[in-house]
Amino acid sequence: MKKNKVITADEAMALINDGDVVTTTGFVQSCIPELLHAALEKRYVETGSPKGLTLVMTAGAGDSKGLGTGRLHHEGLLSRVIAANFGRMPKVAQAAKENRIRGYNLPQGVISQLYRACAAGQPGLFSKVGLHTYVDPRHGGGRVNTLTDEEIVKVVEVDGEEWLFYKATKIDVAFIRGTSADPSGNITMEKEALTLDCLAQAMAARNNGGVVIAQVERIVDDGFLLPKDVRIPGILVDCVVLAEGEMHRMNYGVMHDPALSGQIRVPVTGIARMKLDARKIIARRAAFELPPNGVVNLGVGAPEGISSIANEEKVTPYITLTTEAGAVGGVLASGSSFGAATNADCVIDQNQMFDFYDGGGLDMTCLGMAECDEAGNVNTSAFGGKLNGCGGFINISQNARTVVFAGTFTVGGLEIAIEDGKVRIVQEGRSKKFIKQVEQNTFSGPFAQERRQPVIYVTERCVFQLTPEGLELIEVAPGIDVERDILPHMEFRPIIREPRAMDPRIFRDEPMELVKDLLNLNLCERVSYDASRNILFLNLEGFQVRTKADIDDLREAIVDGCRQAGKRVNSVVNHDGFKISEALYDDYAEMIEYLMENWYATTTRYATNGFLRLKMQEALKKRGLAPHVFERKEDAHAFLDRAEKVNAAFGETDEDDTVASAA
Repeated sequence: MKKNKVITADEAMALINDGDVVTTTGFVQSCIPELLHAALEKRYVETGSPKGLTLVMTAGAGDSKGLGTGRLHHEGLLSRVIAANFGRMPKVAQAAKENRIRGYNLPQGVISQLYRACAAGQPGLFSKVGLHTYVDPRHGGGRVNTLTDEEIVKVVEVDGEEWLFYKATKIDVAFIRGTSADPSGNITMEKEALTLDCLAQAMAARNNGGVVIAQVERIVDDGFLLPKDVRIPGILVDCVVLAEGEMHRMNYGVMHDPALSGQIRVPVTGIARMKLDARKIIARRAAFELPPNGVVNLGVGAPEGISSIANEEKVTPYITLTTEAGAVGGVLASGSSFGAATNADCVIDQNQMFDFYDGGGLDMTCLGMAECDEAGNVNTSAFGGKLNGCGGFINISQNARTVVFAGTFTVGGLEIAIEDGKVRIVQEGRSKKFIKQVEQNTFSGPFAQERRQPVIYVTERCVFQLTPEGLELIEVAPGIDVERDILPHMEFRPIIREPRAMDPRIFRDEPMELVKDLLNLNLCERVSYDASRNILFLNLEGFQVRTKADIDDLREAIVDGCRQAGKRVNSVVNHDGFKISEALYDDYAEMIEYLMENWYATTTRYATNGFLRLKMQEALKKRGLAPHVFERKEDAHAFLDRAEKVNAAFGETDEDDTVASAA
């Protein structure tokens, strides 16, 4: 006989035993099975049972004021928590800080993928995510207090490479959420903003002999649901609880928005422009790093503003924004809807998104920063006596091809004014963000350098870049004085060579025409020719080579300039502020080789960035080319003058003879 799996919330909670391992779904304020959390709290408060539970969860699921998993704070209800985020259940976090419960703060993607390991009966997960951070057992193993003594993360070596092995925790009870269910327990998600890990969680509990409890907002007849609409099959579900009204909101700020659930598409041209303040300045500068036709992830806080800037600058069609929660494309939502997207192209499960991220699928990420130190380490997980948690930060920051950290330079009462295109500090923040050493290492600067990962740090008044020697000041906002507005508010002195001015367009309350930069539409303006000296000047200051297509565009612009000259030219190239992806140095050197063979008589270039000079010299020498990469413009011009004199004296035009003689 078919069993009707629809029961009350109280009946469902009676299935949970003392000491069970309970997992729940939810992302920030969305897709939370609120009725199930409330019913578990009610049973414990009234009966003192079940007690000593272990809570396993990925992202935070609550409003930070007591809803969601925040309801589970009662003394004795929880004995252990394994979570990526503690900030949305502050009383639970406080219990962990005070050694009243055991706790682990693991990367969100790791926990998400561990559900699949549990479902498949595997002992755990191998991953490089977390190496050289506080999750690494050599630096704490993700344990949040001294009461937590068991190691669930180990360092292992496979074929000479270090990996972390995360031990799987078997699931006894899974709280999941959907929209519709039939009496057999088949679950659909047509009105949900995200699907998260509900399928993997249900399978993990079911295959461990546990209980799967699904919260839905409507019950339909058997046979009503279409097979391809069912996201969790009834064979995985033990019971279904009907929730209505406030207990089944899309998120705490929105009852239901069909544009976020993908049921309709809406125009987005009417999105209000951000006001020109510190947040917009940061988002604008970070937007210059967007990779055309690339895949991007944006963190919560200041980074969210990039989505608005992309829309304002009309570059949204040329990038794909994603969230770790599973949204692909569209306009990323903010506030209580963070994690979802309006007009998304699709929504995939959270663990699948982290597979994509961990495998290197992200071209760029922009994330927030609470603290940063002189080695480029960043802390977002535990600071100022607060246990916040890493969320998806470690997965994302370690595996994105380019990382942009974004946030105000100081925090706590900071006020700035933007006057005539300049920044003025009206009131400095009370606390420094750039400190001698971070309290907890959520991102390892040295590890990023070891893997040649490009990293910059964007604030409203300056920009830093991670170099082998540490943090280097590379850009300063107009109106900002380094000695007055930057150095006194840092606990260390960054490397200072020749920082350039931040792009003045960032500080004007008008569109920046960013699309022209991202699509290289202004390249012809970077090429100029002095016929009297037969010198082709190429100004690549601030130019960024993200893809091979950028190199092709640059080659075309240079060749056009050479064609107009009508003969081989001497070239001088300004590489100050020039940026190039680590994987593209050889392609760039190949372009230079082509130009020397076909268009250049002599070429020289300069860059103040020592690391760039070194990498360029290595790439050119590999191809048997004389590098001629100087630190100063004057040295580059002096080399060209010597080459011209040699040419005049010997009447030579052959590049090899000229370079050999001039050298």
